[in-house]
Amino acid sequence: MDSRGAGGAAVGPDSSPAAADPPSPEPDPAAAAMDARLPADLLRAVLQRLPPIDLARSACVCRAWHAVASDRAVLEAAFCAPWGVRRVVGEPATQAFWRAASLGRFALSHAIRRGDTIPGVALKYSVQVTDIKRFNNMMSDHGIYSRERLLIPISNPGILLGSTCYVEMDHNAKREVAVFYHEGRPSEKTESLANMTASERRSRRILESVRRSLHIDDGTAAYYLSISEGDPRAAMMEYSEDLRWEQQHVGR
Repeated sequence: MDSRGAGGAAVGPDSSPAAADPPSPEPDPAAAAMDARLPADLLRAVLQRLPPIDLARSACVCRAWHAVASDRAVLEAAFCAPWGVRRVVGEPATQAFWRAASLGRFALSHAIRRGDTIPGVALKYSVQVTDIKRFNNMMSDHGIYSRERLLIPISNPGILLGSTCYVEMDHNAKREVAVFYHEGRPSEKTESLANMTASERRSRRILESVRRSLHIDDGTAAYYLSISEGDPRAAMMEYSEDLRWEQQHVGR
């Protein structure tokens, strides 16, 4: 007997509604938009309007979005937008710096002068003494005498409007911040120190990369970097050649 289901479709002994092919899914609008592949300039115009946390999320969507969302200019624009900062000069240690676009990422630089005290500096900038000490990693007021400057947390974001800030790692405060200078830019001494610090940081990253790649200690990594003039690839090749020579001649 030929049994038929609703609509006249034949249903055999081994057939059931569950065994039938599932209906085609509805097109996903988000996937369709992704497949459309926005032009790079239009995609950039859209993504650079996002707040930093959403910009970080968009970098995980696809390669095209990651390329735009990881671009230095796009990251800087998103970082500066909430405070009206015109420009940020310098490269942070990692891109995570850009994602934490809070007011705490900015600081004002105060050059310490004879007679300065923490309470006096706090009064001048209308901030709390405890905030200055915490921001500068100070245990007591006496720490001011061993420093050339203090980082002052920003209490009035209006001073950042239209400003240029400089990414700096302050080793006393043990924090990386975008520093605002009332004078407009850091002194030559400060710039020289910042450049030296950035160079040391790069050298340390290269040393760490070679050490991990070759599974050797810091001293050995530093030696092979020195004889290869700081080129990590050449350093690893030198080490591999020496290791191969030792393996060929051991026990002879």
